[in-house]
Amino acid sequence: MRLGSGTFAACCVVVEVLGVVLFLRGFFPAPVRSSSSSKHQAEPPAPEPSAGASSNWTKLPPPLFSKVVIVLIDALRDDFVFGSKGVKFMPYTTYLVEKGASHSFVAEAKPPTVTMPRIKALMTGSVPGFIDVVMNLNSPALLEDNVITQAKAAGKRIISYGDETWVKLFPKHFVEYDGTTSFFVSDYTEVDENVTRHLDKVLKRGDWDVLILHYLGLDHIGHVSGPSSPLIGRKLSEMDGVLMKIHTALLSEERETLLPSLLVLCGDHGMSETGGHGASSTEEVSTPLLLVSSAFERKPETWLCVLWSLSALSADVFFVHPVNPVWPARGSRFRSCWLGDIRYPKHVQQTDLAATLAIGLGLPIPKNSVGHLLFPAIEGKPMREQLRFLHLNTVQLTKLLQENVPSFEKEPGFEQFKISERLHGNWIRLYLEENNSEVLFNLGTKVRRQYLDALKTLSLSLSRQVAQYDVYSMVVGTVVVLEVLTLLLLSIPQALSSKAELEVPLLSPVFSLLFYLTFLVLSAVHVIVCTSTESSCYLCSLSWLTAGGVMVLVSALLCAVVSALTKVLVRGKLLSKNAAHSNSRWSELDLLILLGTLGHVLSLGASSFIEEEHQTWYFLVSTLCLALCHDIYRNYLPGDDCEPQRCLHVEGGFDGATPALQDKNTSSAVLELNRGCKSPSSLGTLRGYEKWMVLASPWVILTCCRLLRSLNQTGVQWAHRPDLGHWLTRGILEARFVYVFVLGILFTGTKDLLKSQVVAAGFTVKTVGLWELYSGFVLLAALLLRPHNLPVLVLSLLIQTLMAKFVWKPLRHDVAEVTVMHYWFGQAFFYFQGNSNNIATVDISAGFVGLDTYVEIPAIFLTAFATYTGPVLWASHLVSFLSSEASSSSALSHAGFCYALIGSFPVSAYIILVTSLRYHLFIWSVFSPKLLYEGMHLLITAAVCVFFTAMDQTNTKS
Repeated sequence: MRLGSGTFAACCVVVEVLGVVLFLRGFFPAPVRSSSSSKHQAEPPAPEPSAGASSNWTKLPPPLFSKVVIVLIDALRDDFVFGSKGVKFMPYTTYLVEKGASHSFVAEAKPPTVTMPRIKALMTGSVPGFIDVVMNLNSPALLEDNVITQAKAAGKRIISYGDETWVKLFPKHFVEYDGTTSFFVSDYTEVDENVTRHLDKVLKRGDWDVLILHYLGLDHIGHVSGPSSPLIGRKLSEMDGVLMKIHTALLSEERETLLPSLLVLCGDHGMSETGGHGASSTEEVSTPLLLVSSAFERKPETWLCVLWSLSALSADVFFVHPVNPVWPARGSRFRSCWLGDIRYPKHVQQTDLAATLAIGLGLPIPKNSVGHLLFPAIEGKPMREQLRFLHLNTVQLTKLLQENVPSFEKEPGFEQFKISERLHGNWIRLYLEENNSEVLFNLGTKVRRQYLDALKTLSLSLSRQVAQYDVYSMVVGTVVVLEVLTLLLLSIPQALSSKAELEVPLLSPVFSLLFYLTFLVLSAVHVIVCTSTESSCYLCSLSWLTAGGVMVLVSALLCAVVSALTKVLVRGKLLSKNAAHSNSRWSELDLLILLGTLGHVLSLGASSFIEEEHQTWYFLVSTLCLALCHDIYRNYLPGDDCEPQRCLHVEGGFDGATPALQDKNTSSAVLELNRGCKSPSSLGTLRGYEKWMVLASPWVILTCCRLLRSLNQTGVQWAHRPDLGHWLTRGILEARFVYVFVLGILFTGTKDLLKSQVVAAGFTVKTVGLWELYSGFVLLAALLLRPHNLPVLVLSLLIQTLMAKFVWKPLRHDVAEVTVMHYWFGQAFFYFQGNSNNIATVDISAGFVGLDTYVEIPAIFLTAFATYTGPVLWASHLVSFLSSEASSSSALSHAGFCYALIGSFPVSAYIILVTSLRYHLFIWSVFSPKLLYEGMHLLITAAVCVFFTAMDQTNTKS
């Protein structure tokens, strides 16, 4: 079956997208889970260990707190509470940290540091999968065992105000709730006032047990203005007032109850230096965790330590504390001694909160929790209760270890647990025999220390086992991607021939013996894997019909690759016989494109090059500008030899393909556009300003690229450096007017494109329609980009104009080179915008320009378009440019094929790299986010190729 190059490329990229999706489904695995995780039936707690004496403690201990209030401040960094900002703007919280009955921690959040997976980690104690960063846009109901479900089952009355993610994760769990959307980042006032307005009423009532308050204003300020905004201090002061109101209300109510209350202050994630979050920088993963209760003992005040610290201070600055004038607000050595490192709290894991809350509420610890109990919360209890709590936590972790680690008996944590349990039984026997003795206290202290060591070891071991790769799905997805890439590479000679067509073997592979043998082998492998594997595989969960379709696709692609390889080998023999007729050679620009592409792919194997990938693209486009400058000056100064060179010509059109190989029987020539000229080129035929513009264009473009590099600091190493501020805001009404204008332009362009398909002489109409679509995208980009990024858009248009008029047309670059240049500049402008391979650089505020409420579909589309403005604009410019300048009907087909090849190559190579590095230290913090970005780039490539195919069909009909 004969297909056009563009159509063939579009089909290949679509199939490749399916392979990448299958690979991602296997690569982003499900975390460790209990075999009964979906069943919330109550299980009897593990009885207290005994050795020679029977213990009657077989039930869960009673709750430690009568009420629990969880105040979750979105994007609250640890230094906002424990640093200088906390001292200045949160005086009451600082007082609680330094002198109150509280325990302070820095809770480390695992990537992805976005809201939904962080809430899951806080309430389940498990580490959510990385793919939850996508699910964050529309959170499904949480079926995993968690503290909220356990509390509801125990009859606890739960109230939630704030982020509606809680309502989505826990539907029908709250007796009262008021959800606010977390994505409308332009609002940082009402979104918190809607939470606080309920406080006075609910704090006076006694008909609740758990109160959850999720404030979003701080996160929204960070997204819009960054952590250095003056709005941050005002918001922290507002949150400090909320905490004071809650704490004083709880203290007044405790006088009428037997049990104390617990106030929990925490953050779901932190905030990067640019205001975003999602990745694994220290600012994004470090969150404060403050437990406040009258049950906790107050910190001792050691004046000897104060005197020593005062004598040791030399350059520290003091100023009056806003709450207690006696306390200095600065002086790290003073505070570390005075407070026992309270000012710089101990680091714990965010997952530790679930076990602590469960124990505090008298509930079973969630089955999938990998965290351990925060011991300071129970250190004031009698020794027997302490050991009971630690034993329950250790038993829960041991069960989870047994269900997820085959050789669990060899794990150090399991051995420590057995020793701890045996010592615990001896302590119980001694406790029942004689209640008070020094031996009993010393043994209890030893058992407690042994339990704490076992908990740390078990938690660490389970965290390492947190992900189980679906290797089967990864292998099948990788095979599909590699087969498509191989087919594209083998099809280059035919696809880039003058006819821009190739013979695709569709029927012959299906009816060949190789196809049936491959299909039978793959089916047998599928049966063996699905019946013998211990872990769940995604392909095994599919129906046999769907899985069979995947096997058919893999078999058909393999046969197509073999057929294409055979034709290439046969054609290679013919070319060797006619080698004397070949006069083509690689130009310096072709070598640069090839080496640059290979070098970029190889660089993706290092985490540092992924974090700073923008430097690679900056280097490539700068080198490309220098190569173009060399090309222009070489043509300006004719060589001494008689070899034909390119003709510098401005007035002529962008001609079609002329094979460099003159043998008509050979169609494997690289596409060239009028490179052969009868005489050496000179600038004498050019008009004055055109001559100088041709000579100056590469230098102007190089200067623009250098300016753009300084516009936005991105990556990791230099992201903290200042750049241009956000100095302009837009109103909703104005933005909606622009939307109407953009839709009108896009509608007009689409109408002209459709009209060109039915009108015989529709070339002009089609060209106008394409430029209208391109203009609509430019106008939309101007609306969505941050104000300081408008120079990026302006310089992008300038570079496109200079390249089109004074580089590509005069030098008559072929379609393949023009396509690769568009792709390179599109990638470079992706980073010129300030993007990186860090999820935190995604500007979600662009999705709410012109919206006064959160609407999911428009917000997702606008955010994606704003993020990938560079690649989209350069791809749309490529279509418009080729449609208006190319005189060959095969130009769009060639461009579509080249774009598919250049877009597929890095994705295929990166999948192999990620598979080999899946146990790398930075696999989740560096390599995985880049994999998501590569998948999105492939989707854009597929859309561009489909559009090329549609335009090519329009040309054919015309």
